[in-house]
Amino acid sequence: MVTTYRIPGAILTEREHRVPLDHARPNGPAIGVFSREVADPDGTDKPYVVFLQGGPGFEAARPTSPPSGWLKRALADYRVLLLDQRGTGRSTPVGSLIPGDSADVRAEYLANFRADSIVRDAELVRLELGVERWSILGQSFGGFTAMTYLSIAPEGLREAFITGGLSPIGRPVDDIYRATYVRLLEKNRAYFERYPEDRAPARAVFERLEAEDVRLPSGDRLTSRRFRQLGLWLGDSAGFELLHHVLELPFGSSAFLHDAEEGVRFARNPIYATLHEACYADGVATRWSSDRLLPDEIEAEGYFTAEHIYRWMWEDYAALRPHREAAEILADREWPRLYDPDILAHNEVPVAATIYVNDLYVERAFAEETAAAIRGLRPWITNEFEHNGLRADGERVLGRLIDLVRGRA
Repeated sequence: MVTTYRIPGAILTEREHRVPLDHARPNGPAIGVFSREVADPDGTDKPYVVFLQGGPGFEAARPTSPPSGWLKRALADYRVLLLDQRGTGRSTPVGSLIPGDSADVRAEYLANFRADSIVRDAELVRLELGVERWSILGQSFGGFTAMTYLSIAPEGLREAFITGGLSPIGRPVDDIYRATYVRLLEKNRAYFERYPEDRAPARAVFERLEAEDVRLPSGDRLTSRRFRQLGLWLGDSAGFELLHHVLELPFGSSAFLHDAEEGVRFARNPIYATLHEACYADGVATRWSSDRLLPDEIEAEGYFTAEHIYRWMWEDYAALRPHREAAEILADREWPRLYDPDILAHNEVPVAATIYVNDLYVERAFAEETAAAIRGLRPWITNEFEHNGLRADGERVLGRLIDLVRGRA
């Protein structure tokens, strides 16, 4: 089904596609994948760039009118295809309830929602639209997906742009999370240097949440460990202020509870929790890496955690409880590889990528290793932005990557 409509500054075309749940069984059960094409009214014949959203587990960005930021820059050169990755948005959703009458069956179902399946979905959409080659833009996890695309289907690509999304290749998952914890401790110290008066309120909140049964608007209990996860904001250019503004609210007020709940989106997007560590599993099992490696300093110093996954989340988040047994199975799963080092070493697709020096989520040192491992990749290493650089100044960030790929920078 195809629907086309106009908004100020753009023509939108919506399509629904059918793809195999398991690409190894093309004649097996099918799921839906949704795409939304955005074109300048004078650019409906421009080449495609496919936007690969960060996550995992989040739908593509929704266009506003008139287009702004990176989308505005992209429309100068491309038609933009916003793909709701399988399990998200208007694609067949993965919610709290998963098909299957046993934990093993449910785990197998969820195992089909990693980057390799997303890439194969995109390839089917490309063929359906009759596109010989297209470009891709991957932010964060979308960048990881772009690397998988370069590994398993480079013949479908014209060029690739990656922002804050150069994943480690073949690294043990524990190495990755140790590095993110080092960066997290640095961010916490920097936060309390900026807002030293927040130390006492933060500790007071943690202590009260340990002692009191405080309920969120959803009915979930707000535990101290769940509140600590607001440290996820520390990797955002405005994140220090977002966290400070929650801590300055009266404890237990409607505003405090609403902001504490909305600040972390694991309940809205269960894949974000259940398959998060799996997005780093390049041929290995994760075995609850974040949980095992949590530094004692976090609790001792009254610090916050960030984009880390803990076993207790399947207790504290009611929306995740139906995933609990499947999550345990997936944590022990020996995952197939996501990247092909040999293909990447002989890559022929033009690639440009941002590496953010102070990135909380994608360690700079590992990103530089990856950049060196992908033939022809042109990196832009910068300390001007945090992980959300594409959102903070998308016109400039995407414009610079386009210039790098075209040899203009």
